[in-house]
This record gives sequence, structure tokens and C-alpha cells, in this order.
Amino acid sequence: MHQQPARHPRARNVTVVLGPTNTGKTRLAVERMIGHESGMIGLPLRLLAREVYDTVAARCGPDAVALITGEEKIVPREPRFYVCTVEAMPADVEVDFLAIDEIQLAGDSQRGHIFTDRLLHRRGKTETMMLGASTMHNSIAQLLPGAHFVSRPRFSILRYSGQKKLTRLPPRSAVVCFSADAVYATAELIRRQRGGAAVVLGALSPRTRNAQVALYQSGDVDFIVATDAIGMGLNMDVDHVAFAATHKFDGHMVRALRPAELAQIAGRAGRHMNDGTFGVTGEAEALMPDVIEQLESHEFDAVKALQWRNRVLDFGSLEKLLGSLSRNPDLPGLTRTLYADDATALETLARDPDIQEVATSEDTVKLLWEICQIPDYRNITGGDHAALIGRVFRFLTTSGTIRNDWFARQVSFADQTDGDIDTLSNRIAHIRTWTYIANKSDWLDDPALWQERTRAIEDKLSDALHDRLTQRFVDRRTSVLMKRMKEKEELMSVISEEGEVTVEGQFVGHLSGFHFAPDTTSDNAQGKALRNASMKAVAEEISARAARFLQVDDAQIELTLKAAIVWGGATIARLQVGSEALKPRVQLIADSQLTGTERDQVQERIERWLDNLIGKHLEPLRALSQDESLGGLARGVAFQLVEALGVLVRDDVAEDIKGLDQPARSSLRKHGVRFGAFHIFIPALLKPAATNLKLVLWALRREQDGSLTLDGIPEPPQQGLTSAQIETPAPAGYYTAIGFRECGTRIVRIDMLERLSDLIRPRVFWKPEKEGDERPEGSVEGGGFTVIPDMMSLVGCSGDEFSGILRTLGFKMDRRKVEAVAEKAPAADAPDTEPALTETADAASEVPSTEVPADGSASSASEATEAVVEETVQFLEVWRPKPRNRPERPHQNRDNQKRAGQNREGQQRGRNSRPQGARQNKKSKPSSQPRPPVEKKIDADSPFAALQSLKDALTKDQAADK
Repeated sequence: MHQQPARHPRARNVTVVLGPTNTGKTRLAVERMIGHESGMIGLPLRLLAREVYDTVAARCGPDAVALITGEEKIVPREPRFYVCTVEAMPADVEVDFLAIDEIQLAGDSQRGHIFTDRLLHRRGKTETMMLGASTMHNSIAQLLPGAHFVSRPRFSILRYSGQKKLTRLPPRSAVVCFSADAVYATAELIRRQRGGAAVVLGALSPRTRNAQVALYQSGDVDFIVATDAIGMGLNMDVDHVAFAATHKFDGHMVRALRPAELAQIAGRAGRHMNDGTFGVTGEAEALMPDVIEQLESHEFDAVKALQWRNRVLDFGSLEKLLGSLSRNPDLPGLTRTLYADDATALETLARDPDIQEVATSEDTVKLLWEICQIPDYRNITGGDHAALIGRVFRFLTTSGTIRNDWFARQVSFADQTDGDIDTLSNRIAHIRTWTYIANKSDWLDDPALWQERTRAIEDKLSDALHDRLTQRFVDRRTSVLMKRMKEKEELMSVISEEGEVTVEGQFVGHLSGFHFAPDTTSDNAQGKALRNASMKAVAEEISARAARFLQVDDAQIELTLKAAIVWGGATIARLQVGSEALKPRVQLIADSQLTGTERDQVQERIERWLDNLIGKHLEPLRALSQDESLGGLARGVAFQLVEALGVLVRDDVAEDIKGLDQPARSSLRKHGVRFGAFHIFIPALLKPAATNLKLVLWALRREQDGSLTLDGIPEPPQQGLTSAQIETPAPAGYYTAIGFRECGTRIVRIDMLERLSDLIRPRVFWKPEKEGDERPEGSVEGGGFTVIPDMMSLVGCSGDEFSGILRTLGFKMDRRKVEAVAEKAPAADAPDTEPALTETADAASEVPSTEVPADGSASSASEATEAVVEETVQFLEVWRPKPRNRPERPHQNRDNQKRAGQNREGQQRGRNSRPQGARQNKKSKPSSQPRPPVEKKIDADSPFAALQSLKDALTKDQAADK
């Protein structure tokens, strides 16, 4: 294709108005346009185009103005003015006045070539105006010699205010992020901390963005969170702009924003004559001094090159079209654009054999290029977007139009308003694609119908998305109240009988006891303000409750297993471990509104109640701890009992108990102490109320040493149970604290174990008082006992479980063989019998043979057959105490040490030449003479007495045998 030599575009009647944000450039252009008979203005955003359209329609009437964007067309019969997006400016319409806004976008890698094309080739018949940043001055002057430049200063001052936390940002602030996830996370944080925020993203539909901006402008929220979409076309009353990030992904890489880009966004702060500020927040690093200076002075590096793409395209073939698109510019200051969605889609489809086969004529190539202009609103991969374009191309080349059933099906997928924010945003992106296609008048059989339907669906989805955004990021219940508080109006606070605190009917918290718990769902500036408004009523109610509490009876105050002190269903204090087991501390749970004398009186009342509670249920322990008459070992045992909350395992204090004389034992018994075979305990403390109180005191100690938390305390066994199955493991010491003992797979109350001991002892130590006395049931000759039903009924179990209890208590079981008995086999019709606790020995392996008479009479032989003899051996399961290793007595230890010392001394002097091992060997020889038994005084309460009894019985048996 022949290319004309390069020449500069005409610049006659071209006015270039440059300046920073808030200089009134767009407003100037609209006024100039309305002053002409006809006009057209190209704007960078559909949203801004709609705003300008509404302004012109309001002044000139809707019949005088047309709106043309990629997704929306409102064209009256004879419009005077056209408001368009830059991409959608009709090429066949000539007007007196023409303006292009935000012309600095000519440097954008994606859309820049469109703005450059309009700069170079679009003109009004009488006046042309280019609007943009001062960075464009050199480029436009080079491309449009003779253009008239006008510089407009900013109406207000813009100042840097440094770094601030989100919670410290001033009202009427805009927070800028560069991804949807960051926008949502920031808006959520502001909702929790500050009451709510409006949200603006480039992916939102214009209707949703307008609704969110209106939410902010109305004062319902004081913050708006947005992407860099806020930098253009959104006119809002923003006082401060805070950058939550200063880097963005531009479609190809993550890069730092240039100072001019930061200025475009920061310039939103300060409307008209009101000064504005900008700064950073969140994790954004503070701006460098040179960047701050550029933003405050509005002086930036000039744009060095504008994006350009050849507008004279060759549609002779796909190869020629791609070749013309790749042509480089001839004019200086221009650079060929490398990234454009339409060119990328064309390159992908040009490699498709099916497309190559169809796109052979100039018309089909031109149609394919037109279809490639469909915007990728969905931000999907290039291959998927190209596939959609290819599908549309096949419809148009085979049928002339897109099939109605296919298009209807695609539209119906988006016609749903359920789902979350991301789901609705995705549906809006899809419907915008179908709206764009519907606005192509020759692509569908009934384009007007589909334009109306897709527009209605987009509006419906936009409204639903606005509702979701508002529900998620705005605390509606406080917005009206915040306005009233700003106006210094007094708000009415009410506290219900249940403790719910409301301000003007809005729930702000709950008053429980003497503590106000704020509503955490509104933990933000508005919520804090509402709570502050309720504090006067809360303070008055807390004071009234304190007065009532001082008059209540002890029965109205309760202690839970979690160490909480409860009054009227509310926790008013908690127990903490004290210096002594029976003296826990009280931690009052009350807000600062309870002060002075009232607070002291409430504290004293709780401490007095606690003292009464311990005195009522744990009086024996308190008496033990305060008995000054106890001395020596008795005082030591009493101290251990108090620290152990009334239960000691006898084996743990065996030496101390052995050392107690009868007067000392009596002094302890008068306090209710019982010396059992297995435990030293106070039976009165096994009652449920005392047990629960002990459990709390025990748990406080364990919580202090870190072995458990109060929340980890298991529930005690059901009241009245004497034993229970162990379902789950319990903390060490838990069962002892509640008066139980682990015995195999069960826990048994300790008083039941002592009663079991009372049944066992007389059977193990039974001796006839006079001749003819019968041995009690279960008593076994030679010492020991067998299990009887009364024993099992005490602990509520039998079999292996009962055996486990006995083994835990120190008993072992032997199977004692009883003398064999020979019996005749019973007759065939006699009932079978089997002795208890027996095992059948091996019977005779053969039946004895019988002798047959000489006459061979079988009947005589049968009658002479003797009965089969069965031999049985009986066994008894006999339980007896296990031998135990007694601890060495102190005097024995001294004697052993003395003997060892003498032996060493003798060896040193040479008095004894025998090695120590030889002496030990001699000592280990069994003596031919039995050693006479040593008489020792045995505590009858101890289970060790059973062992001594057994030894005595064996000695007597041996003597009798001799």
C-alpha cells in the first residue's frame, strides 16, 4: 500500500489547556461546547461521559445531546452535542467544537494510541480543545506547531501530611489501593474501626460506582477506598488522599507509580477552593522528598513519547493487515504501541486455519478487525478472549448475524443476582461484553431488544452489587446516629432488664453485673461514639446495682466450677489462688464507673460471702489449720491434710502415721479425721457442696503452676455415685481432690474403699473367740479371703473390674487347690451338678472293662458294670495382701552405718582378713535352726497386718505338722 510522506497535522484553531487536577479544565470545555451550535467531547471513562451527558442534558434538554460509549448509546433524532468515550467518538460526524479530555493518556501503553490518533486527526470546524496535564506541553508543541497553549493553576493548595494509621485518618479521606483484594481488605478494616467505607474499582459498572460515590457524598460514610480509577472523572469532596501502596501491576509487571501518576490521584484531595492533603497509610513506605516536592509544586518530567498505531490499515489479507499494524511512525515523539488487546486477539486468530480459510476478502478481514475491538471486560486470558471473538466471527460470516438462541443463553448466565461481591462483579463483566455486542446494530436480528435487555440486567446486577458492598463495608445502623452526634444532639440511652444497652434504639452493648461489654460488631469510631453516649446511663445503672448487691443474702451468690462468682446470672468476680489453700483472693470484675467507697464495699461483701462459704462447707479443714493445740507430727499431718484439701493416701504418709501416738490421733479425730486402711480423710468433706468447693480450690493451684486451665476441669461424677467407669483421662490429682481413687478401669469413692476394708479385715484376721465359732463368709483358713456379694455391692461392680480394685489396693490373688474328691458318675436321668469355683480334672481316659460270666450272659455283664469314677479338683480364688517393702527405720539406718564403719575400720587394721564378699556368702547360708519370731506391735488399721497374720498361721501349721 502506497504511504503518503509524513507531515505535521494541522493545528489551526487548536487550544491546549494544561494544568494539574482541580483546575476546572473539563468544566471549561463543556461550557465552550455549549456555546457552539454543535460539539463533541471525548472523555476517558464511560462514568465521566455519563456525568457530563447528564449535565448537558439538564441544561440543553435530552433531545439536544447524544451519549455514545462502547456499551451505551442514547442518540436522539437530531442531536446538537455528542458526549462520548474517546474510543467511541463517531468518525463520520462533523461538529463546530471538539474536545479531548485527559490527553496525557496518549502515553498509556494500552489505550495511548487512541488518544494520540484523536490528538493528531480529530478537529472541530471552528474550535478544537485538548485538555490534560502539563507534562504534555513539549510533545504537543512538537506534533502541533502553532497550537495555542493555556496554563491553568490549581484552585487549592495540596500538601503532604506524612504517614498515618488507618485508624487515625481524618474524615473525608480516600484510601487508594491497586488490587481488588487490597480494596476489600482495607474497606473491611475501616468498617470495623471507623464505621464503614464506600468502594470504587475500575471493574465496577458506572451505575455501581455512582451509587458508591453517592453513599460517600451524602455523608453516610466518611471514607472511600478505591483503585487508581479515582484519579479521573470522579468529582467528590475529598479532603485527604492516603496511598495504601505506591506500586501497581500494569498488566505486564509490578512497578512503582511515577510522580505524575501519583499526582493525578493525590489531586482528588481538595475541591475547588478547599485545600487538600495527601500521605501514605498501611504498609506503604513514606514518599521520598523529591517526589513530595513534585506533587506539591505540580512540576513533573515531560512525556517523552506518545503511543502511536497506524490508522491507515490494509485489509487486503490477514498478512497485510498485520503488516500495516506493525508499521512504525514517521513523526518524531511517537512510538509504536506494543500492547493492545485488539491486535493481540488478531494475531492469535490469524494463526487459526479455520479463520484463515474464511478471512480471505477485504470485507471479511475488515469484519474480523471490527470484532477484535470487543473489549476484554472479563480480564480473561488472551486465548479465551480470542476464542469468543472467533465464535462471533463465524456466526457473522456464516449466518450474517449472531444466533439468537446462543446469544440468549450467554445473556441468561449473567441474569442472576445471588452470590457474593466477586460473583456479581464477574457477572457484570460478562453482561458488559454482551451489551457491547448488542450495540452493534448489524450483528443481531433485533439489536434494540437486546440493548434494552442487557442494559436492564446490568442495572439489576449493579444495584445488587451496590447492596452487597454496602452490607459488607458499611455499618448502616450508625450512619444516621453519627450525623446527629456531629450536630451535638443528645441521644437517648436505655438499659433493659436483661442488661441490653441501646442508644436511640441501636444496640451498643450488654451490661453484665458491673461490667459493660460493648458490641464487637461495631468496634469502630461510630460504635465508640455511640458507647460514649451511653456511658452516663451505664454508670448510673452500675451504681444502683452495687447498692442492691450489698443487701442480698449469701444464697443469691454462687460459685461455679470455673471459679466465677455469679450474682443474678452475671459474673461479678473470679477467684485467684491465695497464699494459703483456704484463702483464695477475689478479683472484682467491674468497670471504672464503680469507684471509691462503692467499689470497696462490693469487694468486702464478696470476700465476706466467700469466707462464709468456706466456713460452711470446709469447716473441719479450717479448724485443723487454726488448732494451735496440735503439736509435733499431729500438726504436720494436719498441715498436709489442709494442703491436700482433706484427703491423703495412707501410703504417702505411712511413716508420719506410724509415729502418731494415741493422744495425737485423738486430737485429729476430734476434727473429723478418719484413719482408714488406705486413706486419711475427713468424711464430712465428701458431700457434693464441699467436693465442688474443694475442686475449685484445687484447680486454682493447678492453674497457677500451669498444669491445667480452669476451662479444662472435667465435670465431677454424678451426685450419689459411689463408683464410675473412667471414660476419659483426668488431670493428675483430680480424682483425689473430689474424694475418689482410680482403681483399674473405675474410680471409687474413698469412703466406699474404707468400708470395703472394714469387710475384708475381719475375714483376713478371723480367730474364734470360743470353740465352735463359725468362720465368717469369705474368710479362708490360713489367711486371706474370697470375694462375697456384699463387697461387690459396696463399689457397684464385679468380675474383672472388682479384681482391678483389689489389685489397686495392694491385694493379690492366688488359686488355692482343694483336696481331690472321688465321686460316682450320676445316672443317666440324674441332673448334672458342678461345684462352684472348680475345674474338672482329666477324667479316666477309658471305661474299666467288666468280666463276662462263663455262660456268656450279656445282661449279667451289664448289671455288673460299675459306675464311671470322675476325679475333680477344686480351686479357691483367695485374695491376700501383697508383701510390701517397708521403709528403713532411722535407728536401723544408724546401726547399719555403724556396722559398716566398724567393718571398714577392722579391715584397715587387719583384724579381719576375710573379704567382704566371703562374709556376705556366709551370711546368705540358710540357717539350720529357724529364727524365733519377733513380736512387733502392728497397727490394726493397716492392711500390712494381714501379711503378719498369714505368717503367724503358717508358723502354727508347721509346728502342728511336727
